[in-house]
Amino acid sequence: MFEESELTRMDERILYIQNCMYQYSRAIYRSIKDLIDPYVDPQTQLEYRREVLAACEGTMERLAADPHYFAKPDKALFQDIRRYCPITVQEQVAWAVSHGVGAAVAFVEEQVEAGAFDGGVARCRATTRKGKPCQRTPLPDRDYCPSHQHLDRSRVAA
Repeated sequence: MFEESELTRMDERILYIQNCMYQYSRAIYRSIKDLIDPYVDPQTQLEYRREVLAACEGTMERLAADPHYFAKPDKALFQDIRRYCPITVQEQVAWAVSHGVGAAVAFVEEQVEAGAFDGGVARCRATTRKGKPCQRTPLPDRDYCPSHQHLDRSRVAA
């Protein structure tokens, strides 16, 4: 079981990740909010902006909650919001979404490597033959699991 101090650290880490993901969703929204259809009436445009903001937040929440099983979050977000923008600006929107989500994905990957997900359990730093990250738990005080311990250069044979 976890000690109280470990639970507190995990709670702080989760709050930190949630805050960062919130900031990523807001950054994406701010970068595209002025590209939302300017040719509709103000009330409709406000509704469109709310929908785009909700889509950005939903994407970041899903990415934070389940980073291993969210393939192509940038494409999913773009598909959700493209209908709110004129065709003439969709390339700009796609670029903004791609870069914003890419930054969020990189942040989440750093957190996964640091063991912030999976209950604070670190993951092996090796990759499989198919190029996927190894999902096994590393040996104590090491970066690699038993199958990949030969890759650990920090230990010198005595």
